[in-house]
Amino acid sequence: MKLLNTIRIRFCLSLLVVALDVVSPGALGRESGGEVFEVETLTKQQDSIFGFDFLPGGDILFTERGGSLKRLELRSGRATLIAGTPEVAGGGQGGLLDVRVSPDFATTSRVYLSYSEPLGDGKKTTALGCGRLDGNTLSAFQWLFSAVEASDSSIHFGSRIEFDGQGHLFLSVGERNERDKAQRLAFHNGKILRFTMEGGVPADNPYRDRADARPEIWSLGHRNPQGLAFDPVSQTLWSAEFGPRGGDEINQIRPGLNYGWPVVTYGREYYGPGIGEGVAKPGMEQPVAYYVPSISPSGIGFYGGDSFPAWKGNLFVAALGGQHLRRLVLQKGQVMRQEILLDDLGWRFRAVRTGPDGRLYFSTDEGRMGRLQPVK
Repeated sequence: MKLLNTIRIRFCLSLLVVALDVVSPGALGRESGGEVFEVETLTKQQDSIFGFDFLPGGDILFTERGGSLKRLELRSGRATLIAGTPEVAGGGQGGLLDVRVSPDFATTSRVYLSYSEPLGDGKKTTALGCGRLDGNTLSAFQWLFSAVEASDSSIHFGSRIEFDGQGHLFLSVGERNERDKAQRLAFHNGKILRFTMEGGVPADNPYRDRADARPEIWSLGHRNPQGLAFDPVSQTLWSAEFGPRGGDEINQIRPGLNYGWPVVTYGREYYGPGIGEGVAKPGMEQPVAYYVPSISPSGIGFYGGDSFPAWKGNLFVAALGGQHLRRLVLQKGQVMRQEILLDDLGWRFRAVRTGPDGRLYFSTDEGRMGRLQPVK
C-alpha cells in the first residue's frame, strides 16, 4: 500500500510539473492577430540552445553552444546526447551553432551543422559539415567548408543554415569584427554563401567566375547575420543581422547585392559616433526593417502551419536583447505592421521555426525549448 501511495504522489507531482510548464497570463491565454495561444516549455537545459530542427516523426534535434547535439523526444520529454559531433572553438559567441535536417533525410539520414572551428594558434572560423544520423550517433561526419579568413576574435561567427528546396544550401557568416572584409570579395567574412547540398559551388552563383572573389558568395555587406529563412511563397531568402548600437536589420536577400555594412548603417559606435558614410548610398541595399534601439535579432522563421491561420506567411523574429518574439506582417516584401510577443517572460529568444504539427517552436539562451499552442 505504501508503494502504491508513493506512485500516486509521484504521478500527481508529474502532472503539477506539466501544468507549471504552460505559461499563460490567464484562463483565455494570450492573443496575437486574432489567434489565442499559450506557451509550453518542452525542455529546460543548462546551456544556450542556438539552433534546432525537426526529424521525421516530430522529434527535435538541437544544439547547445558548448558543443552538444541532442535529440528531444517529444512524447517523453527526454533529451539524449548525440555522439560524433565535431570539435568546436568555445567561448565568446563561438561553439556549436546551427543544426538542420536535410530535406532528403528520408534517403540520406544527413544532418548539417555549423560551428566555430578551432584552427590552432588561437585562430578560429565559421565552418560547415554534415554527418549521417544513426540512432544516437552522427556517423561519418564530413567537413564541407571553412570561411576565409580565420581570426583570433571570438565574436560575429554568424551563423545559420537554410535550404531553398531547389538543391541549394545557404550559410551566413559574420564579419568577425573585421569590418572592411564585409565589403571585400576575397573574404567570406560578412557574407551569405550558397552551396550545393554536397558543399560544392553552384554554377549560377554570382561571383563564381571572378578570379578576385570567393565563388561561394551570394551577397555581401553583412555584419553578423544570425537569421536566415526562405519564404516558400515568394521564393525569396530573408536574413536578420545584428547592428552595433542600433541598426539591426531585416533584409530580403538577392544574389550579388551589397547590403552596406560598414559603409552604410542605421547603427552607431557603442561609444556614440556614427559609422561609415551615413544611412544610404547608391548601389547598397536598404533594409526591409531596421531597429533603433537594438532588439538583437537572432533566428527568424516564416509561419507556414495550420494551427494559427491568421499568422500564415508572417515572419517571426527571435530577439535576444529585446527579450521577445516579434511578428512581422508582410505584403509584397514590405512590413505592414509588427507586434511584440512574450516580452513579459524575460527570456532571450535565440531561434524560431514552424513545427511539422503546425505549432510555432522557439529556443532561448536560458536553455529552453518551447512552443506556442493554440487555445480553442
